[in-house]
Amino acid sequence: MSTTPPPGTIGVGLISVGWMGRLHSRAYNALPLIYPELGITPRLVQAADTAQAGRDYAENVLGYKSTTADYHEVLANPEVDVVSICAPNFLHAEVGIAAAKAGKPFWIEKPVGRSGTETAVVEAAAVEAGVATCIGFNYRHVPAVELAKKLILDGQLGRITNVRGRFFGGFSSNPEDPLAWRFVRSLSGSGVLGDLMGHLVDLMHYVLGPISAVTASTGTYLTERPALPGSATTGLAPVENEDYANMLIRFHDSAVAAGALGSLEASRIAVGASSDYGFEINGTEGSVRWNFARMNELHVALTRTGPFVGFTTVLANSAFPEFARFQPSSGTGMGYDDLKTIEAKKFLLAVTGGPAESSNIHDAVASANVLDAAEESATSGAWVSLPVVAGSTAAFAK
Repeated sequence: MSTTPPPGTIGVGLISVGWMGRLHSRAYNALPLIYPELGITPRLVQAADTAQAGRDYAENVLGYKSTTADYHEVLANPEVDVVSICAPNFLHAEVGIAAAKAGKPFWIEKPVGRSGTETAVVEAAAVEAGVATCIGFNYRHVPAVELAKKLILDGQLGRITNVRGRFFGGFSSNPEDPLAWRFVRSLSGSGVLGDLMGHLVDLMHYVLGPISAVTASTGTYLTERPALPGSATTGLAPVENEDYANMLIRFHDSAVAAGALGSLEASRIAVGASSDYGFEINGTEGSVRWNFARMNELHVALTRTGPFVGFTTVLANSAFPEFARFQPSSGTGMGYDDLKTIEAKKFLLAVTGGPAESSNIHDAVASANVLDAAEESATSGAWVSLPVVAGSTAAFAK
C-alpha cells in the first residue's frame, strides 16, 4: 500500500525521456516558483530510458540525480516518491500496473490502456495499492476552459441543449510517413479515437458530465504506409486502425448537461490542421466556444437582443482560474507548458493528502469506455449505452 508523503521535498522518478518526459520535468521544476505557498519542492531523483541519449539529457540537462535503462530500478528506488510515466502508449498499462504494485503514485499520459478493458486493469491495480493517480488530460487546465465550466455550473448558459467538439490534426496526413507504432493495432489499439478523441471525450466529461450513449462511424483513408526502415517488412504495409472518427453523444441524467445532445469528430489526416481542437456549447440562455489554437480566448454570448447580439471575444485575464499565476494581465498569453505545471500541482496536492482536483485513473477508464463504445457502434451501426464510472471527476449536476 502507498503511504502519503507530507508536503516538502518530493522525490520524482521519470520513465522515458522523450518530449513529454522533458515537459513533466520542467513542470515539476516550475512548481515551487508558481505555487510557493504549497511548500512542495519536487526533486528529480532518477530517470529511465532505453536510449543513452535520453539518459544523458535527463542527467546533464534536466538535472536528474541518476539514470538507468531499466524502469524497474526507478520503481524500486526508495528516494522516489512519485513517478511520471511518459513511455510510448503501448507500454502505459504495463508500467502503470508496475508502479501501483510498487506503491508509487503515478502521473501517466493517455491513453492509459489500448482499450477500456486494459485501462480497467490499471485502475484495479491503483485502487488495490491505494496510490494517487493523474492522467495527462492537460486541456482541462486551460483557464478559458475552466471559466467556461464555471459559467455553465453557475447557470449562466441556462439549460445546456447541445455541444459540438472537434480535434483535427494533420500530423499523419502525409502518406509517405512510415508505418510507426501508432498505425499498428497491437501496439496502439485504436487510431485517432485513442490518440485525439480521448482528449475530447474527457473534456466533455469534465465540463458537461458523463456521456451515457454513443453512435459512431470511423474510416481509414490512408490504408497503406511505407514499412519502417529496418523492420521485417519491406515496401508498403497496411494501416490497422482508423484515421477519422465521428460520434453522436447523449449525457447521463446525472450530468450537468442532462438531456443535451452532441457531436464529436477527430481526424489525424486533416491537411492543413495543426491542432484544431475546440468546442461550442449552447444553452437556453447563452453559448460559449473555445479553440486551442487561441487558447487564451473565450467566446461568450449571453444576450439575445440589443445592438451587441453575438459572441464577445474575452481575452484571458486575472478573473480566469489560475491565469494570474502565470501572467499579470490580458494580452500576455499562457502556453502549453503552463498547463502541465497546473497538472503537476494538482497531482502533487492529491499525493500529499490535499484536494483531489486532479484527473485520475477513473477518468481514464470513463474516456476509454466511450472510445470502445464508439468502435463497437462503428461496426454495428447501433447506439451503445455506457455506465457512469465511479470515482471520476465528471461534472455531475448538483
